[in-house]
Amino acid sequence: MAPSENLTRLVIATRNRGKAAEIKTILGDLPLLLVSLNDFDVDEAEENEGSFVGNAISKARYYANSTNEYVLADDSGLEVAALGGAPGVLSARYAGAEASDHERRVKLLSELASISPADRSARFVCALVIAKPNQELITVTEGFCDGSICESPRGESGFGYDPIFVPEGYAQTFAELPEEVKNQISHRGKALLALKDFLLRNRGVLDRVSPGS
Repeated sequence: MAPSENLTRLVIATRNRGKAAEIKTILGDLPLLLVSLNDFDVDEAEENEGSFVGNAISKARYYANSTNEYVLADDSGLEVAALGGAPGVLSARYAGAEASDHERRVKLLSELASISPADRSARFVCALVIAKPNQELITVTEGFCDGSICESPRGESGFGYDPIFVPEGYAQTFAELPEEVKNQISHRGKALLALKDFLLRNRGVLDRVSPGS
């Protein structure tokens, strides 16, 4: 790989270190310098759209404008059929804006306490967007992973709702599966692999010469 000073910088629009690490694992062999919002002093984007794609687009454009960099933004969440698709786009704020991952899992499990294991179907959804510094969109990809919610958390890996989500075809939760397996089957993994394929097929799409133009 070329020296870092010769690489196009792509800002991953998150301060979540687990999410940033997951994205870097999948995109890490591309000729890009991947950084996160932890490297910037910018205000948080609002997430007021009614869809994952809408929120991802809004965040990508906001952070592209505020950092004057190429930005990769994602919006992802969990949809539980028995809860009418909740928590959905509110997944990160399901138990309040300042709630921890643990508190969000506790709230979700408490709302499913009377629901039998057979009726706990759910899916993870991820939308990814890359925007130019001028806020023009480069691409949008989506990924989905069907599964179910188990009755209590299992596993120490991952983050968010990973310890209570069992992907279809597996007995382990996301938090119990090896990272390489999760990255192949997860919603974010699928969206990232589609994004990676796009970038490999369109190698000149990220212009490193004058990213601020």
